[in-house]
Amino acid sequence: MTTPTPPEGLPRTAGELRSSGHAPRSVKAELRANLLTALRSGRSLWPGIVGFDQTVLPQLERALIAGHDVVLLGERGQGKTRLLRSLTELLDEWTPVIEGSELGEHPLQPITPASRRRAAELGDDLPVAWRHRSERYVEKLATPDTSVGDLVGDVDPVKVAEGRSLGDPETIHFGLVPRAHRGIVTVNELPDLAERIQVALLNVMEERDIQIRGYSLRLPLDVLLVATANPEDYTNRGRIITPLKDRFGAEIRTHYPLDVDDEISLVRQEADLPAEVGDHLLEVLARFVGHLRESNAVDQRSGVSARFAIAAAETVSAAALHRSAVTGEHPAVARPVDLAAVPAVLRGKIEFEAGEEGREDELLGYLLRRSVADTARGLFAGLDLQSLAQAVVDGHPVATGERIAGHDVLTALPELPVLHQVAERLGVRAGDPPGRIASAVELALESLYLAKRLGKDAEDDRSVYS
Repeated sequence: MTTPTPPEGLPRTAGELRSSGHAPRSVKAELRANLLTALRSGRSLWPGIVGFDQTVLPQLERALIAGHDVVLLGERGQGKTRLLRSLTELLDEWTPVIEGSELGEHPLQPITPASRRRAAELGDDLPVAWRHRSERYVEKLATPDTSVGDLVGDVDPVKVAEGRSLGDPETIHFGLVPRAHRGIVTVNELPDLAERIQVALLNVMEERDIQIRGYSLRLPLDVLLVATANPEDYTNRGRIITPLKDRFGAEIRTHYPLDVDDEISLVRQEADLPAEVGDHLLEVLARFVGHLRESNAVDQRSGVSARFAIAAAETVSAAALHRSAVTGEHPAVARPVDLAAVPAVLRGKIEFEAGEEGREDELLGYLLRRSVADTARGLFAGLDLQSLAQAVVDGHPVATGERIAGHDVLTALPELPVLHQVAERLGVRAGDPPGRIASAVELALESLYLAKRLGKDAEDDRSVYS
């Protein structure tokens, strides 16, 4: 991503900056002020964040106003990292820094020996550069090989070889956290960080010291530290050490979308769909994911990521595009028959409980059928489909499949008023592409079949798979 160019007319020296009336403020004060301004104006603060409006976001906003460092606790695929990345929108668009400074220090508040020396020598002529808010956010994935040097810093052997002593603060090569001075630091999957590495963050968060190789360099670092953690890792595979937990002012639980509409909105926003996928099919997938998250056969400690629903929608779209290429039907429109591709392709994205080996396909097939039936029941409530069922029985069988074009599905049926009602329920109009109309009709046919099938074996299925 290209960094924007600073606007003309900004102060270019420390003297000009001081004369302009600019006053330094901490990053937490900056976030608080900009957040309160946005709340008063009613401006949308969290673009692309779905389903957290009444739960996570108010808690996060209160934490930022309080000036707290924050850890987000939640299962995989709940949008934790995306939410933290959006914090940059609460920073000032441009902020002054000492030109050439290693840590991006404020021209009126230098903190390193080198910058203080330059400020003393140059005075009001100290050159000023302007840093965009996108450059004030850094992110680190906690991995077992992460070192103290990566996060805090280490002695630079090149500087020592140049003749400086080990006790000289200018021999330090600064790590990620000091380099984020006056910005936001995110540590993803914090429990995966070795405990001895977590200890290195204690002084950074509280006393703002940096301790390296036996000597301490007092640096009044100005950072907001935020982190993410998975509850399973948090308690089992790894943990956040107690003193570090104590230094986080807020622990906020995230969650998957709480209702079908939020899941649909998320999928529609995130999925790359080369073929048209109607909302009725996205609803099926949203319900499918919801059933998976409630199933005792699925390991809920690992969770069923929102990425599953997104990948499922992309798989359905790809199946429609594949059929379009085979049959020559254009444009490509997904139909319920394309849902069959989902379990086989995405089974590996779900962790099942021990003892479910060999029954995964059966479980996924059942939950997908339930999702189709639930969706159709809601969309066609109050609509009498018996005339459609009777037409199929009376000599108008309908063949469907990945090699059957939408036009062929429609021509197999006689003209029936109920077909127009079915299309209307799904927002399909006369003159729409055959694939779109066929998708609505196929859902109605599938609902008739499933009503009979699920009605016959529902009790057995529920006892085994619920």
